[in-house]
Amino acid sequence: MLKFIMAAVALAAAVAPASAADVAATIIAMERAALDRSDKGDVKGFLEISAPDVVYQDPALDAPLIGLPALTAYYAKFPADGETNHGVMSNANVQVLGDVAVLSFHYVSRAGTAKEIFWNCTEVYRKTDGNWRIVNTHWSLTKPLPQKL
Repeated sequence: MLKFIMAAVALAAAVAPASAADVAATIIAMERAALDRSDKGDVKGFLEISAPDVVYQDPALDAPLIGLPALTAYYAKFPADGETNHGVMSNANVQVLGDVAVLSFHYVSRAGTAKEIFWNCTEVYRKTDGNWRIVNTHWSLTKPLPQKL
């Protein structure tokens, strides 16, 4: 009987939903890993964690990009230049709503320049088939761009 109870407890733990803190840690780690790759000129980290129906918005675009093929084409315009830029992520916050999680954070990048660029980012993640994927990205500037980059 004890073995049965232990097996039932182990099974319940295995199928129990992750805590909000666990989901937040997972989402932040995924984002940080993609940012680290992007800082080295490899945007594929973001493509790999984006859903097929991702929507992407940033200040350089006139309209949102819809779908992974559109995002892939947009990112292809930014070839790896071999230069390493280390951005700083701060104030990360994740709100978990079932199979959806919203990540918001500040980011400071150099984008190949000596001047810092300050960003707000919001990423909406959806859990599908056990995997978290970005379904919406929105980047905005927190400060106006410098006159000369």
